[in-house]
Amino acid sequence: MKRYNIVLITILISTLLSFPGEIWAQQRIHPDAQFAEANIIGQKANGFKGIWYMNQPSDDEYAYKYSGGMATYPANHRPFAIYAPKVRKTFFCFGGSDDENSTLYHNVSYYDHQRKKLANPTIILDKKTTDAHDNPVISMDDDGYIWVFSTSHGTSRPSYISKSKTPYHIDQFESIQATEIVDGETKPFHNFSYFQVYHLTGKGFIALFTKYNKQGHRVIGFNTSADGRSWSEWQVLAHIEDGHYQVSAERNGKIGVAFDYHPKGKGLNYRTNLYYLETADFGKTWTTAAGKPVSLPLQEIQNAALVHDYSNPQRNSYLLDIDLDEAGKPFILTITSKGYEAGPKNAPRNWTLSTFDGQWIADTITQSDSNYDMGSIYLNKDGIYIIGPTADGPQTYNPGGEIAIWRSTHTGKNWAQVKQLTAHSEMNHSYVRKPRNAQPDFYAIWADGNARKPSISHLYYLGKNGTVYQMPRVFNKKFIKAQPINKTP
Repeated sequence: MKRYNIVLITILISTLLSFPGEIWAQQRIHPDAQFAEANIIGQKANGFKGIWYMNQPSDDEYAYKYSGGMATYPANHRPFAIYAPKVRKTFFCFGGSDDENSTLYHNVSYYDHQRKKLANPTIILDKKTTDAHDNPVISMDDDGYIWVFSTSHGTSRPSYISKSKTPYHIDQFESIQATEIVDGETKPFHNFSYFQVYHLTGKGFIALFTKYNKQGHRVIGFNTSADGRSWSEWQVLAHIEDGHYQVSAERNGKIGVAFDYHPKGKGLNYRTNLYYLETADFGKTWTTAAGKPVSLPLQEIQNAALVHDYSNPQRNSYLLDIDLDEAGKPFILTITSKGYEAGPKNAPRNWTLSTFDGQWIADTITQSDSNYDMGSIYLNKDGIYIIGPTADGPQTYNPGGEIAIWRSTHTGKNWAQVKQLTAHSEMNHSYVRKPRNAQPDFYAIWADGNARKPSISHLYYLGKNGTVYQMPRVFNKKFIKAQPINKTP
């Protein structure tokens, strides 16, 4: 039986009745809100074709609020890639499409570190939308089974969970009919947004994600599961005014989560402030970075988890990445700006690293030209590195640009650009993502795309030595070797 959302269907029926009969209903429904059930595919993609996506036309020279190649979008989905040392493979998923960019495929592949080759991706399912908010994330259990969690943008479409039929293999997946506890009762677990999932050895999965309430607020919380099939009751982390976005990280069993909030009545384009919470006992208790216990859910703007107050003077705060060092110390990467619209009027857009050492300290790394430029943190022995599109690309003031590496040797101070990795590109590179347990020859993954009009989208991966490889859009072999697009430094 189809899993329709009754509230949504009522709205859609009312919408249909309000238009003349000769007008197709779907032309009047925003594609982000269209209902669709996925088709299970289970066949080879024969290439790496990324999804192109846009959000909110702006009727100016920049065309959209944000747009471009979104195969590894958004920052609130994680992880997209995970390294398996037992088989020396980095498994990764991405939002794929066809030649016409007519739909969103959930694709999974891997990089074989011994062969130095990429595996032909498997299309797990067709999400029946072009909304990149529905992109998948990946995980792996103690036995080596690959799990792919197919998210949804709100309540308009179902979510899905898929598990590989064989450990460390991507050729065949089974659909998991998962359940969760809702008000003490067992219910189907088939709707989750902005999913972030971590498998802890001997414990199981802990997932941080968003649920939409009746007012459309993005409420953040988490649940857990020992086996990926039966999930606990979702617990709310925070619900301040009109809701939140969040990003998270895991290291040595500790989960750290950073989040913003939407002030009441100002809409989703205004997100501000920065908050942080952590748990070291699989979600049983939550504390601040200083170890102060907090009671959930957080509901007040001023609370113990507040890192920075950006509301006065008004600043938008965009979450990019978070990581924890070996001691569990958090590092949070954000962009702050004067407003949501593209273009120079909302500059400067400061890349800011917030660190905790008894107190929170924020240091500016650099500036870029879009709120939706997204990069990742690398905590290495010789310093802190940021890899992202900080250099202007061919579509200036749109998301992405040219990829560069920045480094600090002083825990977040005294930043310098180490190298610009791409140059003279035809399209903007965007959403650089770090694999869990990233290895030197598959150190980051991202996509490109024209940020001002629909285009094809390539996928790329990075060698730690600075070599950028473009994944081939078309091939029909089992494995293929990608070609570098720049010279090794």
